[in-house]
Amino acid sequence: MGDLRIKKEDIIQALSQVQEPDLKQDLVTLNMIKDIELGVGEVRFTVVLTTPACPLKEKIRKDCENAIHQYVDADLRVVINMTADVTTTRFGNSTLLPQVKNIIAIASGKGGVGKSTVTANLAVALKQSGAKVGIIDADISGPSIPVMFGAEDMQPMVQQIDGKNMIQPIMQYGIKMISMGFLAPQDNPVPWRGPMATQALRQFFGDTHWGELDYLLIDLPPGTSDIHLSLVQLVPVTGAVIVTTPQKVALADATKGLMFFRQAQINVPVLGIVENMAYFTPEELPENKYYIFGQDGGKNLATKYDTLLLGSIPIVQGIREAGDEGKPAVMNNTITAQAFRDVAENLAQQVAIRNANQEKTTPVQLKV
Repeated sequence: MGDLRIKKEDIIQALSQVQEPDLKQDLVTLNMIKDIELGVGEVRFTVVLTTPACPLKEKIRKDCENAIHQYVDADLRVVINMTADVTTTRFGNSTLLPQVKNIIAIASGKGGVGKSTVTANLAVALKQSGAKVGIIDADISGPSIPVMFGAEDMQPMVQQIDGKNMIQPIMQYGIKMISMGFLAPQDNPVPWRGPMATQALRQFFGDTHWGELDYLLIDLPPGTSDIHLSLVQLVPVTGAVIVTTPQKVALADATKGLMFFRQAQINVPVLGIVENMAYFTPEELPENKYYIFGQDGGKNLATKYDTLLLGSIPIVQGIREAGDEGKPAVMNNTITAQAFRDVAENLAQQVAIRNANQEKTTPVQLKV
């Protein structure tokens, strides 16, 4: 039996003094405190974070302990269970992907900047944090995701669900994924007209059994094409991530990709920028950084357009090797893996902030 002088109300009152650092409201108002139990000389409760990848997890834990010791009892033992329930701003009655909480577009202005590499590694890093993650490879004519995951020889099964034939996504490393690379022979490329590619994307959304996901990452083709327009018209997009390299020409194209999402009639929030190939680090000299493509390009772009640099990824031989081996680099214990984990944490953080502060999303209604 707990100390009769201490009541649950005392604990709630103390925790109402603790702010969620990103959302700028207290934990009680945000309904993040659950299951308070008072025992002999101790209190136990659960903090429900807005993402399992929360980079401020330990700060929140420490703030809770300090608040209880300050406002309730300095000697009370505090046992905190940290869990997570990823937030969403979707309307619940969406017919496409009703159990997917957040749809995130991964885009770039030009090809060759490592967008698919970033997508694959972000997906695995979010999965490692405890989230449920999927990938749609929307680059219909140049799919890369099957190779990135060592799954190019896999073929999805079809299963009847509620009387409808549904494609079962390929599962690799805990990530659900679908790609034209699973459906068409690699050595027999299919010529795709715009409407055909759009129809393929529609099937990836509507005819694939995704189930519950916290994050569905969309690996878009380079540029701003029919696929980009179809994406924002078909489903409510939580936000976009722009991948660039530091060179001037890449930044110019990345700007076009960023401005596409910011057009008034599209109005998809840009969650941030990932600067890939930011610097070269030799394996034998891990402390050395050589800015062979220029320095601070992604940072300057983020500053100019009032968004966030989610992180900078070094160019190292291991990333290329990992992609060719079909095992994303974030699965290894390297500086690159840590860089991708940092980007994933920052992305999850920005999604939570966006979901707390901005309007719910609906598919875009474009007037043609």
